[in-house]
Amino acid sequence: MSIRIFRLGFLIVAASLFAVSSVNAQDPISRDKQKVRTVTIPISIYTKKELRSDQTEEFVQADRLIVREDKEEQTILSIRSVTGAPLEIAVIIQEELTGNFNLQIKDLSDFIRRLPKGTRVMVGYLRGGNLQTAQKFTEDLEKAAKSLHIVSGVSTGGGAPYGGVNDALKRFEALPAGRRAVLLVSDGVDTSQGTSPGDITQAIDLERSIAKAQKFGVAVYSFYSPTPLTENGNAQLTLGGQSALQRIADETGGRAFFQGNLAPISFIPFFKDLDILLGRQFALTYLSTHMKKGFHKVEVVSTNPEVKIDHPKGYVYR
Repeated sequence: MSIRIFRLGFLIVAASLFAVSSVNAQDPISRDKQKVRTVTIPISIYTKKELRSDQTEEFVQADRLIVREDKEEQTILSIRSVTGAPLEIAVIIQEELTGNFNLQIKDLSDFIRRLPKGTRVMVGYLRGGNLQTAQKFTEDLEKAAKSLHIVSGVSTGGGAPYGGVNDALKRFEALPAGRRAVLLVSDGVDTSQGTSPGDITQAIDLERSIAKAQKFGVAVYSFYSPTPLTENGNAQLTLGGQSALQRIADETGGRAFFQGNLAPISFIPFFKDLDILLGRQFALTYLSTHMKKGFHKVEVVSTNPEVKIDHPKGYVYR
């Protein structure tokens, strides 16, 4: 499933295009006395055929892209690709993971090293629900790769990883708008509100992390890896954690990766898919005509029925 060359053909039809700086903060501007905001979201484009096979397309004809917010079509301003908007990615690892994760460190280091030149990488660890920064955002990929370290596999105050994820997402606020992602390696379990799958997927910190990722235009890609709490076949906790990881990925335009309910033998298959998804991630900026505060639902589709687009399900405007 290696990708060699990816070319994407776009035909964007819009009433007019404006020379407006794109911002994730969605600041109000004026257009013919009507207030509008610029919104930037991450999208990944690939074909439905690729979901059903191990073959990747070297050419994807996306045709016309359509953005709807609250079911109303919006005006696309720009779509920036790998060359137009370097990637900013935070690699966040739960410190309490079992020793199985340590077997994946070399492959994770190699993933960081082969990211495109100009990529900014941050590395952090979630310890007792708090973020410990091992490497601030840097374009030195070798330095970022070397900042990875062996995890202890020992609980340091419980799970609740999403408080630290929320802190990591705040680091994107000071960066230029563009293509953004988080790679989260965790068991996904937050038992602060209970231990049933429903309780875990509705945890307050998870809700906050989803809202923060949507606000800053960050796609979350989650890798399931167990902690001592989930490695011994506790099906209820494992299901809850994986469902939470699936939810944060789906609602932010990312992807969740599991290998059943056990520790992955290797992350390499995950990285093959992730390389493709990040290579096909774009920063899409559009004008929003909705000034009401609160949650706004977003839909991005192509006029080509064979094209699949991952995108955030919406965002909260405050």
